[in-house]
Amino acid sequence: MWIRRLRKLGCRFVLDDFGTGFSSFSYLRILPVDYLKIDGSFVQNIEKEYSYRALVQAMNAVAHTLGKKTVAEYVENENVLRILDELKIDYAQGFFLGKPLPEPMDIAI
Repeated sequence: MWIRRLRKLGCRFVLDDFGTGFSSFSYLRILPVDYLKIDGSFVQNIEKEYSYRALVQAMNAVAHTLGKKTVAEYVENENVLRILDELKIDYAQGFFLGKPLPEPMDIAI
């Protein structure tokens, strides 16, 4: 599989938007990805509804059991970040942590 060959070269892979659409836990066993990116629709509701917290916790536990790191999308405030820290999520992204920046352009002089 081409992913395995690229991993040997040092590339790392992320399974994005996990928990929505066609993604499932079976993909975690099949695809040789390094990171599981938990969809923001779960993360943004984590402080309001306990069921979302339980789902994020389960995704994190399964990912860690399979040797993968986790990334939580849509971190919009300090309370959400605190909950993710309690759940031992590895990484977080969202406007609370910083707005996206454009990639620097190389300019030849």
